[in-house]
Amino acid sequence: MQTLDRPLGHSLEDTLTIAGRTFHSRLMTGTGKYRNFDEMRQSIAASGSQIVTVAVRRVQTNAPGHEGLAEALDWTQLWMLPNTAGCQTADEAIRVARLGREMAKLLGQEDNNFVKLEVIPDSKYLLPDPIGTLEAAEKLVKEGFDVLPYIHADPILAKRLEEAGCVTVMPLGSPIGSGQGLKNAANIQIIIDNARVPVVVDAGIAVPSEAAQAMEMGADALLINTAIAQAQNPVGMAQAMNLATEAGRLAYRAGRIPVKSYASASSPAAGSITG
Repeated sequence: MQTLDRPLGHSLEDTLTIAGRTFHSRLMTGTGKYRNFDEMRQSIAASGSQIVTVAVRRVQTNAPGHEGLAEALDWTQLWMLPNTAGCQTADEAIRVARLGREMAKLLGQEDNNFVKLEVIPDSKYLLPDPIGTLEAAEKLVKEGFDVLPYIHADPILAKRLEEAGCVTVMPLGSPIGSGQGLKNAANIQIIIDNARVPVVVDAGIAVPSEAAQAMEMGADALLINTAIAQAQNPVGMAQAMNLATEAGRLAYRAGRIPVKSYASASSPAAGSITG
């Protein structure tokens, strides 16, 4: 098991393990939608993130804003999470996953089998195809990939993907880039309560309070891109999301008080002054 260098502020006792690899940050970030590479690098550093996702298809085709992106980051300090963004079918996603694994190897990560699996035929709402996702996941697991599937907040699908051998499940809080927050909180909670693999809440988180809320629910990690990259001050927002992720995790581990239908005085009545 390999452990990446520990950023300041992270507890040595509370680590995130995915496919036998240990991380100290529970905030994953992306590389899309930034205004320039300098802003991207500074934001990723401020986020404390160790796992950074890269859209393989957009890098391979030199899509606008992605020219030279793979070489713009120091992959000796970050773990690449290639993703299959832009794929509309299971077959497309499988092909792009293979390209992503080769890209990671070329950049020095010889043992990187991670892939963020996205199968999204819907161009308006960018909602994942559950059937195509499960089909692709089953095939990629057989090829030795560590599959991190992006899905609806569907507890049954999450369990099926876990049984298929996926190393995480990644339910969406709300549609990608929408900033709507945790619209699917009830279903995400069911997934968290029943999963035996890490649950990563992905998509829809817009502000640090929502990041903290997801972690307080017991999510193992978050993936946040648009809320950071498109903020007025991406570096400041990245730092805020980092702190919120840590605060939410600490709160979850500390244990909240029960919700009561009546008041409970902070100070005991015994020994109070009377008369």
